Amino acid sequence: MSEQLIIRLGSTRLDPIQWLVYSTQDEDIIASGELADASHLATLTQRAAGRPVTALAPTSDILLKWVSLPPRAGRKALAAIPFMLEDELSTDIDTQLFAVGPKSGNQQAVAVVAKEKLQDWLSSLEQAGLYCHKIIPDILALPEADGHWPLLQIGEHLLLRQDQWKGIQGESEWLLSAISHYAKQQPEGIIVANYSDLKLPSLPNITLSEQPLDMPMKVLAQGALDCSFNLLQGEFRPKQQQKGQWQKWRLVATLAGLALATSLIERGIQAQQLASERTQLEQQIRAEFHRALPDVTRVVNEKSQMQQKLRELQQGGAGASMLAMLSQLSDAFAQSRLRPQTLRFDSNRAELRMQAEADSFEALEQFRRLAESQGFSVQQGAINNTDNQVVSSLSIRS
Repeated sequence: MSEQLIIRLGSTRLDPIQWLVYSTQDEDIIASGELADASHLATLTQRAAGRPVTALAPTSDILLKWVSLPPRAGRKALAAIPFMLEDELSTDIDTQLFAVGPKSGNQQAVAVVAKEKLQDWLSSLEQAGLYCHKIIPDILALPEADGHWPLLQIGEHLLLRQDQWKGIQGESEWLLSAISHYAKQQPEGIIVANYSDLKLPSLPNITLSEQPLDMPMKVLAQGALDCSFNLLQGEFRPKQQQKGQWQKWRLVATLAGLALATSLIERGIQAQQLASERTQLEQQIRAEFHRALPDVTRVVNEKSQMQQKLRELQQGGAGASMLAMLSQLSDAFAQSRLRPQTLRFDSNRAELRMQAEADSFEALEQFRRLAESQGFSVQQGAINNTDNQVVSSLSIRS
């Protein structure tokens, strides 16, 4: 959907909440605002109006870590991640959600958040009638730039992204000191890309790069929609996705039921032998007969004439038949995906002529090679390109 509702949640239900309705098609803001706390989320129900809802969670409540995995690690290694981080956590790992993010070589990105905290965010949204399909740490919505630390002020908070999977978020007063501390530890100077009108004091080892000013929530909305990571994993996976799977199976069941009902109806019509239906069937049979055998101008009994034609094809000429040739060429047709449009068989010359359609010139060439490997001689006529398909005439001799 081209319009999205982006909500930046607070660490508690008493914190202010910023929101924005963003059009991805026009790359513009439709509406935006700030709520005093989570109790006012219900006022956004009409703003959602069926739009997908993405929530940004405070990074201060989420631990972002890189975990070293063995080469060619599988699902068992991912399942062991909570135990690998157990010593770094002050709480029981059973109370934490470990959501996996991107992977770089043997390094696996992991986001750790308390299940109780994540459930509280979801409950706040659900109580307001808002279905959230995606939650990401707010610093991952900042632009990602090599060699730069993007910085954004929103409300009383600062957000700083240090790399692909690292950043800090918190109140402006102490975060400036934290930024200075981090910068002093770097071997080279740091470039801070400032996306807000915040006037930063001169900090050691830091060079400021002023970026074009824009509404903070618009900057975060653009980054959030580009971010593929989602905290809602495992037991928190959105129910709508599960419902979507059921919708697919329900569609299959409906189509199967429809096919069965159609089959029963057709059998009923055949059993009743209605004159009108019989006439329609006879007309369809005659039309198919003329389409298959356009050279036969006088039709007396379609069934007997068709059987006679089949016997002629089976007898063939020069020790070959059309059916035998088609049988031997079945693999060539299947592998090249060549689709015959018309077929003609010259029994005297043991030659099969056809107008055929393929997806590409390479497919035609593949059919020729496969047919010749079966002992056939293939002559190719003019080739035409029509509607992204290749059409050519072929003469195949046994």
